[in-house]
Amino acid sequence: MSGSRRAVVVGGASGIGLATVRLLRLQGCEVIVADVNEEAARQVAADLGDGVDAIKIDVTDEASVQAGFESAGDLDVVVNCAGLSIPAAVTELELAGWQTTIDVCLTGTFLVLKHGGRAIKDGGSIVCISSLNGRQPGAGMASYCAAKAGVTMLVEVAALEMAERGVRVNAVQPGLVDTPLTEGINVIPGLREDYLENTPLGRAGTPEDIAELVVFLASDKASLITGAAFDINGGAHLQRYPDVLGKVRALMGEG
Repeated sequence: MSGSRRAVVVGGASGIGLATVRLLRLQGCEVIVADVNEEAARQVAADLGDGVDAIKIDVTDEASVQAGFESAGDLDVVVNCAGLSIPAAVTELELAGWQTTIDVCLTGTFLVLKHGGRAIKDGGSIVCISSLNGRQPGAGMASYCAAKAGVTMLVEVAALEMAERGVRVNAVQPGLVDTPLTEGINVIPGLREDYLENTPLGRAGTPEDIAELVVFLASDKASLITGAAFDINGGAHLQRYPDVLGKVRALMGEG
C-alpha cells in the first residue's frame, strides 16, 4: 500500500482490529483507530505514533458512526471488527441479549457500511469481520449466528450496490481466534479442547492471521475480489461446531 492511503478500523483498539491497524500502518497506510473505548483507541494511536489517529465510534449509535466517518475525511479503506456474543439457548435467551448482539454485530455492520460507504473514495475497499458462525450453526449461539449470517448477506448486497463506484466489499469469517472477545472459553472446562478437536489444523488463529487476510483484501492485489466471504478457521467449517451450550450447562451444574 502506498503512503497516500487512509483507513478507518472500527473496533481497532484490541484483538483483530488492533492487529489490522498495526499491519496497515506497517504497509504505509495512514490509520484512524475507531473504537467505543476512546481511551484505548487513543492509547493505540499514541503507541504507534505518526500516521495513526483515534476517534470514538459506537456502532450501536448512528449519530456516533456518522460523526466518526464525517470527521475521518476521504478514505481508501474501511474495516469493521466490532462484535460480541451472548451465548444462550433460544428458549432461554433474554430479548435484551438477543437485541444487544444484533445491535452490535448486524445493525452496527449496516451503519458502518452506510456511513463508511459514503466516506470511501471510488475504488476503495471495505472489509467486514463476519464469523464461522455466519455459515455454521452452534447450539447456544442463536443471536450471534443470526447476526453474522446477516453480515455476510449485507456484504453481498453492498458489493452489488457499490460496484459502480469500483468500491469492493468483502467479509472475513474467522473461527476461534485468541482475542479479548474469546477469553471466556478458557474458563469453561473442555470448551477450548472441543474447538481444537474440531479444527483440522489443530490450533486457534491469532489476530495477526486474520489481519493478513483483511489487509490483502484491502489492497490492490485483491482488485477483482468483491462480494465474497472468506473462511479462515483452520478448516473448522469442515467439522462440527463445538458444544458451547452443553459445556456451559455442565459448568453450571445443569443437565
